[in-house]
Amino acid sequence: MSTERSLRAVAAYLVLVAGALVTVAPLVLSALTAVKTPGQFANESSVAAPHPVTLDNFRAVLEQGLGRAVTVTALMTVCITAGQLVVSVMAAYAFAHIAFPGREALFWVYLGTMMVPSAVTLVPLYLMFAKLGWLNTFWALVLPFLFGSPYAIFLLRQYFRAIPGEIIDAARVDGATTLDILVGVVVPMSRPILATLTVITVVSQWNSFMWPLVAASGARWQVLTVATANLQTQYNAQWTLIMAATTLAIAPLVVVFVVFQRQVLRSIAVTGLK
Repeated sequence: MSTERSLRAVAAYLVLVAGALVTVAPLVLSALTAVKTPGQFANESSVAAPHPVTLDNFRAVLEQGLGRAVTVTALMTVCITAGQLVVSVMAAYAFAHIAFPGREALFWVYLGTMMVPSAVTLVPLYLMFAKLGWLNTFWALVLPFLFGSPYAIFLLRQYFRAIPGEIIDAARVDGATTLDILVGVVVPMSRPILATLTVITVVSQWNSFMWPLVAASGARWQVLTVATANLQTQYNAQWTLIMAATTLAIAPLVVVFVVFQRQVLRSIAVTGLK
């Protein structure tokens, strides 16, 4: 029995190691290629260590406008993440702990919008922003996603419902208003799920491509994904430059995960989120 359990554990670890290698290998290969010279990349194996290490590829893509794209993407991601967190927290608390007529029906109707593919709303959004004259502006990037998302509200509502009602009732007895309870009780008790939601929102917005491509294709408000795609067209087959752009796009997401990994793991343990 002990031998069988050991074999299962070894098999599980082998599968996990294989999955980790498949996930991490492209990132490592991208970073290695980004710090090689074009000559070294052409004449040596793609997995050979870079010698000497060069940052010229990063310098070249930043001079081609990628630096501005990084700034625009970071600003867009910060604004959307902050807006979605504030609005989603308030909406989820209302759906979880404030009784009002039609609450359940309204929640399920709102949740049903998750089933609508984003491609369906692309043309109406484009026409609306074209009418307003807001295409190729920062607001075109931010406004459609600023006011919460059905997924975020659903996730937070489920977490808020697990907070004991006695704690909220005790705060009310002490004279706390709804805003006091939300800010002073519910939000501090929900840090793991808020950290998880922050990571999910940052990753999704940092990687968004289709709407920024349609709404802000000009050079001024071009985001990182669109700028990287343009660089791939411009520098076809110059893989050291393309990998430098890709590494710049990935690096901030790795930093965000490293910073929030403990809260994310706690949230997974608490909510069973997978």
